[in-house]
Parts: sequence; structure tokens; C-alpha cells
Amino acid sequence: MELFSRLFGSLLVFVYHCFDRVVINGYLSGLSRPEQVVYFFHEVLRIPVITKEVLRQRTTEYQNWVEAYARNHSAPIEWAEKGVRKEDAVLPALRCMERNNAYGVYFIYRSMEQGSTFRVSSPKYATKDPNYRILASQRSRFTHYYFYIRDEVLGPIILRVASFFPFQTTYWINGHSFIERQLRQHGVSFRKNDNAFLAVSDPRALQEAADRLSPAIIRNRLEYWTLVLGPKFSKRERLGINLSRFYALTQVEYCRNFIFKHRFPIRKIFERSCDMGLWRMTGRKIAEVFGQRLTKRLHGKLYSTIERIDHGHHIFRAYFKNSFVKQYEKFCTFLRNELCSNNLRDLGLKKGLENLNAVREKFKVITDRFAAFQAEWFNSHADLSLLEFLAHPVMKGSTRIAGIKIHDTRMIRLMEVLLDAGSTISAYSTRDIHRILLERFRISEQDYGLNQLRYDLRKMRYHGLIARRGRSYSYALTEKGIRIALLFTLFHQRLFGPLAYSQLVKRPDSKITSAGKLERAYRRADAAIDQIVDLLQAA
Repeated sequence: MELFSRLFGSLLVFVYHCFDRVVINGYLSGLSRPEQVVYFFHEVLRIPVITKEVLRQRTTEYQNWVEAYARNHSAPIEWAEKGVRKEDAVLPALRCMERNNAYGVYFIYRSMEQGSTFRVSSPKYATKDPNYRILASQRSRFTHYYFYIRDEVLGPIILRVASFFPFQTTYWINGHSFIERQLRQHGVSFRKNDNAFLAVSDPRALQEAADRLSPAIIRNRLEYWTLVLGPKFSKRERLGINLSRFYALTQVEYCRNFIFKHRFPIRKIFERSCDMGLWRMTGRKIAEVFGQRLTKRLHGKLYSTIERIDHGHHIFRAYFKNSFVKQYEKFCTFLRNELCSNNLRDLGLKKGLENLNAVREKFKVITDRFAAFQAEWFNSHADLSLLEFLAHPVMKGSTRIAGIKIHDTRMIRLMEVLLDAGSTISAYSTRDIHRILLERFRISEQDYGLNQLRYDLRKMRYHGLIARRGRSYSYALTEKGIRIALLFTLFHQRLFGPLAYSQLVKRPDSKITSAGKLERAYRRADAAIDQIVDLLQAA
């Protein structure tokens, strides 16, 4: 992270890290196993026979209560439509709540989904107890209720309640919403767009607000809304059995956001990061990022990929078992490194909500290590993406135009002539360029014909290195063309040529010293190449 800041510190406005989306499951500890449910009905409620009708009665009571709650609080309640994203559909209702500065439930969705419940069946063979029934856990499809809530502390959250016994609950919260509420309370001005803070008057206050999200705050708000919207239990039932809920972290997303100055070409950084990531993010490197040992016993995902999401952005992902770290850019303004885990045990963490601070510290280290590895890639000379890109062919309609390779002698000669002519060659026709090439490099027309020159000029044009001037057949080197032509010719004439000669033809006598700075630099380069060759042989 320090290296990343040194490389891009002058281009960054601020950096912050926080929890993004957190999904939490709530389990009734005293009703999670069949024997506990049997005890609840037999000993607490004094119901001798547990039947389907008994379980269905609890479901019906809760469903009727939800319908009555929606009517009393004027909250819309609808069935979820297939193919429609719920968060997008309820957004107008949320905006209305925000304009009125109101809090509470602003929408309720009903959805048929798979969930955990219990199945009651009679024994196959007769038993001494006629009231004996077999109660077993099962997963089946039934109604779930999604409560969309605007909370005073956590901001917009979602509570899903299963309508079948034992009424499992799931909660969706967002760390950015919590930070927004904190900044407003402390009078800190900011600009937030698409779940990211793009500007803030006090970056330190932003990070302090992110760090204040604690297990105690989350538990307090979840307990409140579960009491208000969850299934109801009488005082006798609460005294007879433990009905407290255990909150488990099911999915955790932790992000590190780099906010760059306006109009900085952040897209180029992301593209290079993707290229280098696919090349260098090997299985061993992924394991190092996640702080785990790579052994033969490892089971699960271990690879990197680039994915395209619906709104056109690309995402670089590196998977490790049930977790992955991803990177993407938006608005040409911020770059986000995000770690998502669907099973905290893969990272040696416990899933209880009380372990949220340990999860934060672990995820901070992983995202920091990922940023450090990326900074090493940016700060190296091993990036050959430009040469590789030029070597690839391009398509013009249905025509395939060959790539430009750095070892292509014909192309190097042509670039030298174009550079000598300057950025415009309007005084030269194609025949004039052909004549200069033949004279300068002492080659015959049979070795390099006029049609071959036209073919090379066509390649350079479609790769964006030269451009025609008006309707004439005269060309000008583009800015990109000048840089690439200089790179290619300097590499061959001033770097590759002398070093190759000294390595393969004749090495200068080391006993004879030279006062020239360039000659001394070449000799240091010779020694460095010898060291690289020795290291490669040893490896």
C-alpha cells in the first residue's frame, strides 16, 4: 500500500476503506433442531401431537399479521416479479422516504423461495405412543417476506423473514449507507454516487465514520427490527425456551477505494492492471494475497479472470475457494479493490457477528497486500503489453490487417525514413519514400517493391501510427506513431544493436577503460545481462 501511494500519491484525492455489503443470517438458537421444536410444543405449549396443522397455524398467524401491518402502515405489499431487480423497483419509494425524512418500512415484497423448515410425518410402524410423530429438517419452497427499511442508524437495509417455522431471518446492510448517516450527523459535507464517496470535506472523518461500524451497533438495530417485524412469541413462550437469535456473517464485502483527480486516465491503470493480473496472478500469488498456504489438499477455486457486468464495465477477479478479490473502475474517477467472502472459514475466521472487528482487520490486510502486489507490477519493466498489442492483427470490416512486430526489419527501415521526414511527409509521395528507402539501405527493388511499401503503410495506418492528409496520398505520423517509431528505432539502433554485438560477436576489452558515459553504461548493461543469464541458468 505504501508503494502504491508513492506511485500515485500526487494523483490521488483521498483513499478510504470500509465494509460494503454485509449479509447476516439470524437463527433462533432454541428452535434450530427438531428435538428443540418437539420440546417447545410438548413442554412449553402443552400440545400433545405435532401435526402439519399445528405448524401451518403458526405460518398463517404470521402471514395475517404481515398483511395487517402493511395495511396499518400504508406500506405497499406485492409479489416479486421474475426478472425484475427488487432494489431497482423499490427505489422510488425510498426516494420518497428520504425527501420526507421519514424512517420505517417503505415496501414489502412476497417471494416464493427455498428455505429451511421442518417436516412432520407419521411413523411407518405403530408405536406404543399414539401421539408420536417424526419431525425432521428439510428445505422446501414457501413464501418469504422482504421488508425494505430506512433505518435511522444503518440507512436503507433489507430484512427477509421466512414464513415457515423456525422463521429464519436474513439481513442486508451496507457500510456506505452507515457512513452517510454518520457524516450527516457530524455535519461533514460529501458527494456520494453509486455506492461510493467521490468527494468529502474531511477525509479523516470519513475513515473514522467507517471504523465506527461495530457488532454492537448492528446487533442493536437488527434486534429492534426483528422484534418489530419478526414472528411474535408470547411471554410464556419466551420464558419457556431460549428465543434469542444467533447472528452469523454469511457474506462480507470489504472495499478499498482510491479516488483520483478529475479526468485522470484511470482507465489506463485498470487496463494495465488487468493485463498484468492475468499474467502474474498465478495460484501461488493468489494464495499469498489471501495469506494462505498453497498445498495439494487445497479444494475449491484458485484462478483469475476478467468478467463483464451488465452496465459495460469489466471486473478483474482472483478467486480463492469461496472468496475472491476484485477490482474495477467507475466514472473515470475511482478505482475499487474489493474482497468478498462467502465462507469466512476459508480465511481462518469465525462467522459470528461478534467477530466483525477481526474480519475487518483480516480483510484490510488482504486488500492492502493486493494493492501492494499491483504496485510492484506497475513499478517493474516486465510489461510487454504495448509490443504484444501491436503484434496482434486488427480487423477493418471483414479485412484482417497484420500486426507490427518489433523484429520486422522492413517496418524499422520505414519508421526511420518517416522520422527523418518529421511529423509530416506531405512533400513525399509513396514513390519518393520508396526511392529513399532503396537508396539509404542499399536494397534492390526486387527485395522491396512498391506494393510491399504500400502494404506496410497500410498496416501503420490501420494501427493508428500514420494518418492521411486530406484526400491526398500523403501521410503524417500521429503522436502515437512518433512515440512508437522512436521506441522501435532507438531499441534497434542504440540499445539492442550494441548489446547484441557485445554479447554475440566481440566483447570490448574490460582492461581498457573508456571515458565516455555511454560506453560505461553499455558495459554496466553487459554485466547486468551476464547476471540475468546466470540467474536464469540457476533457476
